Amino acid sequence: MQVTIDKREGFVVLKLKGRSDAATSNMLGEKLLALVGGGEKRFVVEFSNLEYISGAGLRMLLLVAKRLKSANGKIVLFALKGQVKEVFEIAGFSAIFFIHRSLEEAIKALS
Repeated sequence: MQVTIDKREGFVVLKLKGRSDAATSNMLGEKLLALVGGGEKRFVVEFSNLEYISGAGLRMLLLVAKRLKSANGKIVLFALKGQVKEVFEIAGFSAIFFIHRSLEEAIKALS
């Protein structure tokens, strides 16, 4: 999985590409938790180029969301498609995370 990080004024945009599975989810979690540890509290994550997410990937996102909640932060997801969107719905994660269609909607949700 490739992760692109773009820090903007007031929030961080992460773009995910490829597959989030047991082998790659720890890398994403480490990056996110390092940013949270560095004081970042508002995240927008783009899923438009993520082809697959496993239970390990979901657990890592949940861990980060919990850490952010305790730090009064927020994570917003957008552009989930196909199988990834279906996995979120089946696992009930659509009710846990704020999920939007576009970057603009996601940024607005952070405000």
